[in-house]
Amino acid sequence: MRNPIHVLKSLEENACKQGYKYERLYRNLYNPEFYLLAFKNIATSQGSMTAGSDGMTLDDMSMARINRIIAALKDHSYQPHPARREYIAKKNNAAKTRPLGIPSTDDKLVQEVIRMILEAIYEPVFSQNSHGFRPHRSCHTALLEVQTCFRGAKWIVEGDIKACFDSFDHHVLIDRLRKRIADEYFISLMWKFLRAGYMEQWTYHQTYSGTPQGSGMSPILANIYLSELDRFMAEYKQDFDVATKQNRAPSKEYGKAKWEYQKCKEALTQERTAESIRVFKDAQQRMMSTLYYPAIDPNFVKIQYNRYADDFIIGVIGSKDDAERVKADVKEFLQNKLKLTLSDEKTKVTHSSKLVRYLGYDVTVSRDKSAKRDNSGTLRRFWYGQVKLYVPKEKWVGKLQEYRTFKIVKDENGNERWKPLHRGYLMNKPEIDIISKYNAEIRGLYNFYRLANNVSVLNKFAYIMESSMLKTFAAKGNTTINKILKKHKKDGIFRVEYTNKAGKQCCEFYHDGFVRKEVAAPAFTDILPPYRKYDKPNSLAGKLKAGVCELCGAITKDIRIHYVRTLKELTGKTEAELLMMKRRRKSLALCPTCHEKEHA
Repeated sequence: MRNPIHVLKSLEENACKQGYKYERLYRNLYNPEFYLLAFKNIATSQGSMTAGSDGMTLDDMSMARINRIIAALKDHSYQPHPARREYIAKKNNAAKTRPLGIPSTDDKLVQEVIRMILEAIYEPVFSQNSHGFRPHRSCHTALLEVQTCFRGAKWIVEGDIKACFDSFDHHVLIDRLRKRIADEYFISLMWKFLRAGYMEQWTYHQTYSGTPQGSGMSPILANIYLSELDRFMAEYKQDFDVATKQNRAPSKEYGKAKWEYQKCKEALTQERTAESIRVFKDAQQRMMSTLYYPAIDPNFVKIQYNRYADDFIIGVIGSKDDAERVKADVKEFLQNKLKLTLSDEKTKVTHSSKLVRYLGYDVTVSRDKSAKRDNSGTLRRFWYGQVKLYVPKEKWVGKLQEYRTFKIVKDENGNERWKPLHRGYLMNKPEIDIISKYNAEIRGLYNFYRLANNVSVLNKFAYIMESSMLKTFAAKGNTTINKILKKHKKDGIFRVEYTNKAGKQCCEFYHDGFVRKEVAAPAFTDILPPYRKYDKPNSLAGKLKAGVCELCGAITKDIRIHYVRTLKELTGKTEAELLMMKRRRKSLALCPTCHEKEHA
């Protein structure tokens, strides 16, 4: 069997060929190496041990189980299980919930293989303006693109698609796949997954549209579906833009103000008096406060587009009528071509001087006319038209409320005062776990908002978090905050000492400040699942192939992978758990006898 990495690279090489269609894709599903790679990918993800509607998990994974899946695919009897539906609270509104589909483990494996194949085919041809669920892209890369490309925008169209993932038309999606894939066996399998349905309260429900959230294929299918919108916007931009420097002239007002400035400057060189200096400064101020180009210029009209998953914004240099026309045209395209509906309440045309919420940031285009001299000594307005990113106050306040670290009380004058609280559910944890928890929460929020121009406001967030941590330590030790500070704070830094295999260690409370950074954070700080890389050796596959039980040393072809959700679940009551704790691993390759003994 071919190495799956080589197969994926071969698929990528043909992706950019115009008119090329992929044939005989289905046969890749007969390759056990693909499932071993898929097993490695999903084993490291959150929820890998969550049981689907069939009640099975990743535990007891074996080559026999993979071969059974392949046999069912070969005779086309493979039928996906209905997903088990759960409802989880929305982060931005705890009162509302969204559905989450949990596929069976066998379906997760097959979906992961399909996802890798589709990603190799479509990723090279996706738009540069699309940033969601893509390699080396994140919320930060989307925001940095907005900051670069949306300069000078007058209006911003905020795009919001109603129930986007639940509204994908299956026929439209399959038609999109057929444009690149000429393999009806593969297409037939895609139909099976799209129409597998879901189980809710032990009742089966058919699915007629959408890709279920929780499905491993859902992100790549969403990008394939919405890439039609990306393509439409690229063509629309070519027809819409009217932007040539030759026909864009400065405004008459600026020309007049500059002429007066030059006249006063020349007069100042001939006679330098208090009155001439005052007149010169007034002329200079008028020129710097006058727009260089007309606010509305029919000879210079442009749009810029940016999309992250199902969220998108469009920046318009032009009139409000131009922006309304763009909004109407996008709405018509989505409705007629993609069978999607724009929310009339949430899809707005907003003046760019106001704050627009996008990907958790507040975005605005600066109207600051302040000037400074450049390297040549010329006064220039460096900030006018620049895109600014801000941390919304309700975001960091919402995090404090989510962590239950403070409450709002009123003093005798009726003024609100924030009172830090201890976190009772952390009191029974070791001190190192408590300080690590607070550090992780502070760093997580800072890493996400590191691009913001006002990221320093997180100092207030950190102050409340530190006060809450001190109260938690004091409550844990049944003592006072002053005694905790005297014990742990040295040279102005709060430290907790602990011991591990490397010896005596020290953990410090976060004190590196909140400085703005103009580069994207590492992929692990993104709010959505990162792109999976395949450049590391597949250790799980090696264990299955080796055929050696890691507990008793028996040699067998029927190796089972024993898997646990987290290391904290291990109690050390069995020999296998002791070995996993010693090696700090969540998986062990066991023979059938040892595996049954472990579960007994």
